[in-house]
Amino acid sequence: MSSTEILPLIALIAMFVIATIFPINIGFLGFVGAFAVGAIYLGYDDKEILSAFPGSIVLTIVGVTYFFGMAKKNGTIDLLVNVCIRAVRGRVSLIPWVFFAVASFLTALGTFSPAAVALIAPAAMTFAARSRMSPLVMGIMTINGAHAGAFSPISVSGIIVRDLVEGNGLAIEPWSLFFASYGINTLLSILTVVVYAVASRVRTLEYTATGSITTAGAHDIDDEGPSKANRVQALTLALIAVILVLVLVFHLPISFIAIAAGVVLAFTDLKKQSDAIAGISWSTVLLVSGMITYVSILQELGTIDHLADMALLIGAPIVVALVLCYVIGLTSAFASSTALLTAIIPLAMPLLEMGALPIVGVVAALSISATVVDVSPFSTNGALVLANAQGIDRRVFYKHLLLNAVAVVAIAPLLCWLILVIIPNAVG
Repeated sequence: MSSTEILPLIALIAMFVIATIFPINIGFLGFVGAFAVGAIYLGYDDKEILSAFPGSIVLTIVGVTYFFGMAKKNGTIDLLVNVCIRAVRGRVSLIPWVFFAVASFLTALGTFSPAAVALIAPAAMTFAARSRMSPLVMGIMTINGAHAGAFSPISVSGIIVRDLVEGNGLAIEPWSLFFASYGINTLLSILTVVVYAVASRVRTLEYTATGSITTAGAHDIDDEGPSKANRVQALTLALIAVILVLVLVFHLPISFIAIAAGVVLAFTDLKKQSDAIAGISWSTVLLVSGMITYVSILQELGTIDHLADMALLIGAPIVVALVLCYVIGLTSAFASSTALLTAIIPLAMPLLEMGALPIVGVVAALSISATVVDVSPFSTNGALVLANAQGIDRRVFYKHLLLNAVAVVAIAPLLCWLILVIIPNAVG
């Protein structure tokens, strides 16, 4: 590789390091880098540099987060949680699965994963404290649920991954990606429950203020909160159904549909318009657009193709796939999963173009490896669970989250590789 290709790559690594150490959105760094590299090395003007700006993805993020922000403010999300809690009729052991299901439902509808965890984590950790269940298990189940639905055909992450793959001339079945993600995260959740049950922690673990651990029987959960929808909430539920029909049946763009649905809800309470707009995930918009723009410049330079060629020198393509799964999994525990997807998936494209490995399997393995490690307290989802934990010593809880993240980083990429790459490749 020439210095023209190496220096922008070093800059990309530096961006992840800076964004990890300092509270700076990596998207800003991506735009700065795209301008510097594009102007200096390629002689591009601003229009050429922004030619790969992901306008459709940006509009999707804005529309989806705007609509579900409105749904949260009018109490529809809380209503769904309360209905699900009542459905288990006080069976405490099923409560973690309720939050898993609700979180996966929200992300499958299009809510961005951190947004779903932010919506659900307060209720989940409150129930954990009230029923004296393990806050660690409750938090992990909520995060896993958010990841399970995160790659649906209408979700932000699913759209990003498909655009990256299809932009390189390959095709991927969106429902296959979704079911792969749901299956792996469900399996990891089952393992979580089993492991902590064996350790006598699922229903009896209680963190005390001193950080010690005691056991106590789980309490029954009282029915609290509304169970019937008011007019605005009924309208919100109807709009969700309309969105699903228009997007999944008629294949209309969710970006415009979600914005239109959000505007309809806005007329139910015009005073909260500024709050709803402020609730849009602008940080995610910056992150995704900045990183995709910068990576597109690297592709123009030929850096991505050279890195892919170097990766192939490792040996068999199937080994390269495993290495990429661990690289993206380990790095994602400390950096943005979405940003890493935009950087790593293009590296796998030459590998997939060889036709030796299943496209859906490799893409799904990389995508899931990047997200399942977000139980780390260094990630947004892990930090949200830590911040909402109640009645515990946070230092102890932080250590337990960190240890669990280490285990996931060690196991999850290998599990994804075995189930999604090795088995389909052997069968095929």
